[in-house]
Amino acid sequence: MAICLLCMLSWAFMAGAELRFASYFADHMVLQKGPACAVLWGYGESSANVTVMVYQSDNIVMKKMVQAEVFRIWKVVLTAMPQGGPYSIVVRQFYEDEVSSIMLRDVYFGDVWLCSGQSNMEMTVSQIFNASKELAQASHFPYVRVFTASLAQSEEELLDLPDIDLQWSVPTAENLGHGDFGYFSAVCWLFGRYLYETLQYPIGLVESSWGGTPVEAWSSRRALRKCGLSEDHRSFPVSLDSGPKEYSVLWNAMIHPLLNMTFQGVVWYQGEANTAMNTDLYNCTFPALIEDWRETFHEGSVGQTERSFPFGFVQLSTDRLVEIDDSFPRIRWHQTADYGYVPNTKMPNTFMAVALDLCDGSSPYGSIHPRDKQSVAYRLHLGALAVAYGKENVTFQGPYPEQVLVDAALKILNVTYNQNIHLHHMDSKVFEVCCSDPALCEWNTIAIRTASFRTVSLQNIACPETVTGLRYAWTEWPCDYKQCPLYNLQSLPAPPFISFSHNNPSWVVS
Repeated sequence: MAICLLCMLSWAFMAGAELRFASYFADHMVLQKGPACAVLWGYGESSANVTVMVYQSDNIVMKKMVQAEVFRIWKVVLTAMPQGGPYSIVVRQFYEDEVSSIMLRDVYFGDVWLCSGQSNMEMTVSQIFNASKELAQASHFPYVRVFTASLAQSEEELLDLPDIDLQWSVPTAENLGHGDFGYFSAVCWLFGRYLYETLQYPIGLVESSWGGTPVEAWSSRRALRKCGLSEDHRSFPVSLDSGPKEYSVLWNAMIHPLLNMTFQGVVWYQGEANTAMNTDLYNCTFPALIEDWRETFHEGSVGQTERSFPFGFVQLSTDRLVEIDDSFPRIRWHQTADYGYVPNTKMPNTFMAVALDLCDGSSPYGSIHPRDKQSVAYRLHLGALAVAYGKENVTFQGPYPEQVLVDAALKILNVTYNQNIHLHHMDSKVFEVCCSDPALCEWNTIAIRTASFRTVSLQNIACPETVTGLRYAWTEWPCDYKQCPLYNLQSLPAPPFISFSHNNPSWVVS
């Protein structure tokens, strides 16, 4: 990956000759365990010899030597390490007749996850349901370590973080609930905690998020160009407030500096801002961001972060009780690259937490900020176990339709799903049919007639002749809290979908 020469020179100048680590290496941190190799880097004297030693107690378990670059940057790829700790890491610089040293203490090796997105990722543990209980339990998980980058933006790609809100820390009630939309992210924390409870080894969590921000701000210019977006095509609706909207400014300042770190994967909670900005480009911009992050993190970590690392995300929940338009369901659909489920051909090695049933009309932070982040994180962690860790027999997404059988004579639609169904209620407003040209659809609600095993039978009295389209939960607020009609036997909600007879081979008309 090409990095601008001026940027490197400016950072090298600011770093000076003092031997030090890059900003996000500190005591109490977690480094990525094997089979990947963790990467360490920092600043020193140009062309100085640098030695890195990893100690457990008083025993040296690893020693690496490297020479600092002309730009005063040194970088070391450690030997792959097993999970566990604590370790100390000593770095010594030999320059002319001087020797200087720096040290990291209480370092563990485990899995490191990056958490990013907008305000629903920013919401802290103190803002969610059962906050007092969650904060009181923080000290029970000393091997889940947390870090939060400060809010920052830049017109150019930065080599290091400009500032840090929470340096690597052992979790406490204070640093998990430090102010509203501060630190630490509830979704990120709970996701890591659930992983730790299953995996039983250290988890490192790096949060870098900013409320009210669109996907374009988190995307590199390369990724945006793939979707036809450039400097000449910027337009930001005046209704959008909060975080920055300019293209690439958060990628430059809050993501690009992390490229040299080795990560296990990413979890992402974003999309609300794009219900009012480039909504129908999200089926391109979001997959393009994932692909670009994968490519650049792999390259920045000298190949240690997997080229197709696992990427999990939260499908949008709800906002208003009164429907305004269909921008929320359209974003939900586009979050899957218009497949309705993940992984898929355009989004391999991804996992999704469906959240449309976690509405919270009484949230003091606005209904766009539902407080049940435990369910969000639990559903995310199921996806991680299945996709990132290859755990067998883990179901992480609710039932999705495999076939639509139209009985025109009896005016019945039978929708067959890929899993057994638990029907919560016979809601007559969640399924809708189109009776006309798909380009000119006027959608009509139809009632659930019966349901058994994997099939839902719908009574079609809306279309006198033919059915051309079917959709499910295609509204901003499709159901009350955890009361959508369809779930699987593991209580995971069926995701929304839209399907048309003319372009879907799974439709059968009789």
